[in-house]
Amino acid sequence: MAIRIPKAELPTELKDNMIKALGSVPEPVEVLFNQPELARANQEFSAKVGSWNAADAGLKTFAHMAVAAQIGCSWCLDINYFAAQNQNLDLAKASQVPRWRESDLFTPLERDVLEYAEAMTNTPPTVTDELSAGLLDRLGPAALVELTVFIGFANFASRTNTAHGITSQGYSEACEVPLAARPERSGVASAA
Repeated sequence: MAIRIPKAELPTELKDNMIKALGSVPEPVEVLFNQPELARANQEFSAKVGSWNAADAGLKTFAHMAVAAQIGCSWCLDINYFAAQNQNLDLAKASQVPRWRESDLFTPLERDVLEYAEAMTNTPPTVTDELSAGLLDRLGPAALVELTVFIGFANFASRTNTAHGITSQGYSEACEVPLAARPERSGVASAA
């Protein structure tokens, strides 16, 4: 798959800052800068989402990876695997997020968060009262609200990247453990 929309030129300072932070400019940013006002608003909201701290950052990273695997956004899997390494998360566990149901590495809470992320991503969403209540009991209202909005944002990013034809940019190549392929389900191809 090729990027469906040409990359736009970024302001020099922004480009330099992204290269310094990530080693390269994220292609989603370059594509969104075809509409600079939208790109800046997206960056501002992304920064705000990243600054929230009511829910555990590792749970949110795993949730985003579950969304990306389900949607088929290899770019989001790639960057979140890189994030998992930088957050000092268990990389063996992170590599198994696309196949979490078959893995015995995840805690009961992590499994429920991954299930919640997938249930929110389903069309139509399939979140149950029981799943929500269980997370509410363990996380509390502030963390569950934050996790829910975070997963919604992950859906936004994953679906946008996929529609634009943006694929893995190689961020996970800096990590020791390669991403696991998501098992095929109901005629849907692997996403990793």
